Amino acid sequence: MKKIFALVDCNNFYASCERIFAPAMEGKPVIVLSNNDGCVIARSEEAKLLGIKMGEPVFRIPGIIKKNNVHVFSTNYALYGDMSQRIMNTLAELVPETEIYSIDEAFLDLSGIPTNELLKFGSKIIDRVKQWTGIPVSIGIAPTKTLAKIASHMAKTDAVNQSVLFLSDNQKADKYLKYIPVGEIWGVGEKYTQFFHRSKILTAFDLKQADENRIKEHLGVMGQRLVLELRGTVCYPMDKNPETKKEICTSRSFGQPLTTYEELEQATMTYVNKVAQKLRKQKSLANSLLIFIMTNKFATGPQYVNYKIIHLPVPTNQTAELIHYAVIALKKLFKKGYAYKKSGVIVSDVVPAKGVQSNLWDEVNREKNKKLLEVIDQINSKAGIDQVKFAVQGAEKTGQMRQYNLSPHYTTKWSDILIVDVGRKLED
Repeated sequence: MKKIFALVDCNNFYASCERIFAPAMEGKPVIVLSNNDGCVIARSEEAKLLGIKMGEPVFRIPGIIKKNNVHVFSTNYALYGDMSQRIMNTLAELVPETEIYSIDEAFLDLSGIPTNELLKFGSKIIDRVKQWTGIPVSIGIAPTKTLAKIASHMAKTDAVNQSVLFLSDNQKADKYLKYIPVGEIWGVGEKYTQFFHRSKILTAFDLKQADENRIKEHLGVMGQRLVLELRGTVCYPMDKNPETKKEICTSRSFGQPLTTYEELEQATMTYVNKVAQKLRKQKSLANSLLIFIMTNKFATGPQYVNYKIIHLPVPTNQTAELIHYAVIALKKLFKKGYAYKKSGVIVSDVVPAKGVQSNLWDEVNREKNKKLLEVIDQINSKAGIDQVKFAVQGAEKTGQMRQYNLSPHYTTKWSDILIVDVGRKLED
């Protein structure tokens, strides 16, 4: 059976999530900002037409925002994550074999759908996701994942395709490949782009026509796969069992600089707790722990950046154990007289939780701690993030991000559930 892939991509996902619960914003410019309300990371189509660029620092565009009544939001991780899960569940209802690629993208295996029904089925997916979640999506359908990525992009930007595009044959694919810069192909980074430009390969169509053996000679098998995928040869099948992350990082910039050890410790240990939760969620253990702290390199005053790596005696995902070693590292890193802007935690050399050999001299009661953490995780999943936490994390949210434009957690917090008054007239 010939393979057919689809890529479902949410349109302006973060901005679309904000509009669901505020229908009066439909057709009006919306932007979403990065951590600490710094830069623009999501834009509605109306905001794009105003010339607002991705990554634009918000302090540079107050005139545009005020003049055009742009709706500005802080990043609402809880809302976006929950909406993403609802979309993925909806897709799984329609297609048995799905692969979540990112928070707003998923690959589908449509090989069992008759060719003459693929466009109709794509439209069905769009309608169902819109009806069940309120999020608009675009769909690209093609014989390979790379081509499906390109088709999805063209379906989103070309109004003629009505949000779904099927690259049914080489002739139709070539029509679009000629307009795709080689640097925008899935899997092509800066170094690959530089090599292609030196070789006069400027578009996806140029790469498709290139000598695959020469590409392999210079870029290896990954470069060769790019060529083959553009030609319709499947090099990346559906990933039924996504590989767990080998490295997990949690870090944040603080809303206000931290100057005392106690403040820095509370914030950093909160990140340790988050990393531990992620390890348990993917049923993994970490062998190595890295802690880093840094000042604001753009600010005046003394600068300091440092990190420390601790190789754990026994692979673990237990919060108390990771906190123990993180505190040791942080105490060695901390220096008085600095205003710290950011800290972070990275666990690496991550291995599956099953089948790990323990240390002969390990005296930690891991089974007891495991049961305790399972209870804590269950409580927090139902009652809310960090409703139960370790004392070292502090009672206050030290180093909390600036989120002056944060929308309610409509779908994940009881107090934020939207109230609809049918007897009240809708006002803008």
